[in-house]
Amino acid sequence: MGSNISRPFYAIAYIFALLYFIAMSALNVVYLSLKGTIQPEVKVIDTILKKEISQTFLANSITLTPGTLTIDVDNKAKKLTVSILTPRDQSAIIPFEKYIKGMFE
Repeated sequence: MGSNISRPFYAIAYIFALLYFIAMSALNVVYLSLKGTIQPEVKVIDTILKKEISQTFLANSITLTPGTLTIDVDNKAKKLTVSILTPRDQSAIIPFEKYIKGMFE
């Protein structure tokens, strides 16, 4: 469990990471659209986050990032169903998970 002192650090890092990934994803969506290589798929993502607020933050972060959309959150099973524009690794879909964990868990 993170200390109360480190939580503001994780919150600031989360904001910067989220803004960075939103910008990079927006550029990637433009590139994929122009290239015509969009291959949408739905993927079930496992998360290490236990608290509902943490999972909700993660789901919203995914949805805010262009090219991804959280369809469902299963709090008890710690799984998120996500629509993505191109096949990719789970870590590329949820790069801000560690920051959310530091803030809330």
